[in-house]
Amino acid sequence: MPVLLALDSATDTMSLALVAPGQTQLFEAAGGAQASARLLPEARALLARAGLALQALDGIAFGQGPGAFTGLRTACAVAQGLAFGLGKPVLAIDSLMLVAEDARAQGAGDDVWVAMDARIGEIYAARYRWAGGAWQVAEPPALYRPEALAAHWGEPAAVAGTALAEYAAALGPVPRAWPQARSRAAALGALALAAWQRGEARDAAEALPVYVRDKVALTTAEREQRR
Repeated sequence: MPVLLALDSATDTMSLALVAPGQTQLFEAAGGAQASARLLPEARALLARAGLALQALDGIAFGQGPGAFTGLRTACAVAQGLAFGLGKPVLAIDSLMLVAEDARAQGAGDDVWVAMDARIGEIYAARYRWAGGAWQVAEPPALYRPEALAAHWGEPAAVAGTALAEYAAALGPVPRAWPQARSRAAALGALALAAWQRGEARDAAEALPVYVRDKVALTTAEREQRR
């Protein structure tokens, strides 16, 4: 059983998980602009509660995206800095897969579309299938307008994520919906351990965020046009 620290700040929620023999420590709090100042102190606090030093870590996992531009860079930078300093590998975790894992824990089943609010009228979405004891990417993370996503997914088996509430009218009825996460931190820890067991650890130099959007804000003229 490895000792893994996992960090994610891809959304407005900052999530941390410490997986160690005989225990799992979790922490969640408001993220956003606070993540850059709080992520490392909270990671140290998590280790202290577990009675472990940084040197006890075997690897550091991070949510690689897609998600908020600054949040992705924050988690990646902290994970990479710790990994370089300690001489440990990193594990890159799909931030949308966290939502699928959390939804599965809530009873969503083995075929889950994830739809997360990407702001400025768009959605980060991907489809995952649970098979052979692991998640498989059925449709990779991409950026959609709500109407385009509704047309694309047809009649999904299950959908999870914040876009369900934000774009309810455009997405239409979803029979099996999980709009709220129960614990991103628990899902993060589970996926980090699974990635380690599959041998997906990599050198810290390879820790990179995944972006599916080039444009992160609307101009004043674009905002007025949408109104």
